[in-house]
Amino acid sequence: MKTSILVLQCLVLFAGLAQMSAQSDQANAPSPPADAADTKKEIQQIEALLPNVPDRGAALFLIAHDYAHLGNMEEGLSFLKQCVALEEGFDPGGDVAFAPLKDNREFKELNERVHARYAPVHRAHLVFTVPEKGLIPEGLAVNRKTGTLYMGSLNRHKIVKISRTGDVTDFIHAGQYSIGPICGLKVEEADGSVWANTCSDDGAGAELLHFNRTGRLTGHFPPPTPGAHLFNDLVLRGRQEIFLTDSLANRVYRFDRRQRRFTELTLMRAIYYPNGIALSDDGHMLYIADAFGIVVVDLRNKNSREIEGGGPTTLSGADGLYWHRNSLIAVQNSLGSARIAQFLLAPDGLKVTAVIPLEYQSSLVTLPTTGAVEGDKLYFMSNTQVDNFKNNKVVDPAKLEPIRIAVLELQH
Repeated sequence: MKTSILVLQCLVLFAGLAQMSAQSDQANAPSPPADAADTKKEIQQIEALLPNVPDRGAALFLIAHDYAHLGNMEEGLSFLKQCVALEEGFDPGGDVAFAPLKDNREFKELNERVHARYAPVHRAHLVFTVPEKGLIPEGLAVNRKTGTLYMGSLNRHKIVKISRTGDVTDFIHAGQYSIGPICGLKVEEADGSVWANTCSDDGAGAELLHFNRTGRLTGHFPPPTPGAHLFNDLVLRGRQEIFLTDSLANRVYRFDRRQRRFTELTLMRAIYYPNGIALSDDGHMLYIADAFGIVVVDLRNKNSREIEGGGPTTLSGADGLYWHRNSLIAVQNSLGSARIAQFLLAPDGLKVTAVIPLEYQSSLVTLPTTGAVEGDKLYFMSNTQVDNFKNNKVVDPAKLEPIRIAVLELQH
């Protein structure tokens, strides 16, 4: 009888200790991120798309990132290993979501494998520094006649001008016109006016804006349908039409400047978070970058198709995309470690024949987003700090720093 009581006492003690340990583990466990529900939904969406995506590596990397963001490092590492095995250039060492894995043996081996295949490239140099902190810029454009750069601010809802000599002034002041966060920008060369997209990450208030050369707002055009919209990047085709990406609605629009009306482009596949967009010099070929590759539309007949890759390297995740001498310049910042690459195209513009890394694993691609081509040069923002901007506000003001603008000589 005494033995039974002793056993019972031990069981009660162990149960109590186990409960205390579980409570302690729960108290010490990291809390789920605020966007956990949206992240889980995205995982489900991409897993459903996985059998048919044009770039399997891009989908695997995004799923791995999302699992790591949720704190599920085991699942994140599992998908990451599948991605790196494809050897497409994804570099997990530069993705903060995987930081908890930095001492993991398998994770270290993955990084070593990537870096053994893709060596650092450093060709750019710094040209300007914008001293104002807290801009969190996303879009950059150039007036090719004057050399003036225009840079939009997500945080301050403004546009600054940067002269050839590096002088910085406001083109649109913070709070002026009550406009939203600024994403894509383009300069109308004929009259020096500026077109801009607004892009609140909550999907509200997206607009296409037009300012004259002095900064006066001459037009603002909301999306054609209700719901969440994020007008991202844009290109001008002559004086009649504009094409722009809507990253949250997963659409690309044509804007008729005379009728002031949007129409959606019909593409050969569903696109996921369309972002960078480029137009060939002759105005015939429209290139649209999304999370899984690049779709090209022949604007003469509206036919679209997937751009064929040039070897085992990803064409996905181009935040900025630019046409240059029958090639595409891509600012790819969703590969783990960002890079700028040049995709040489076949004469018909439908296939990549070679990939030239222009900047990779250098201090000048800390977190680039977009750039602007002037002649044979690409100006780009080196350290936008967009990762320090969530829910339309700066996360940690102590981490803000001046914006560095670098330049690359492009290959012919």
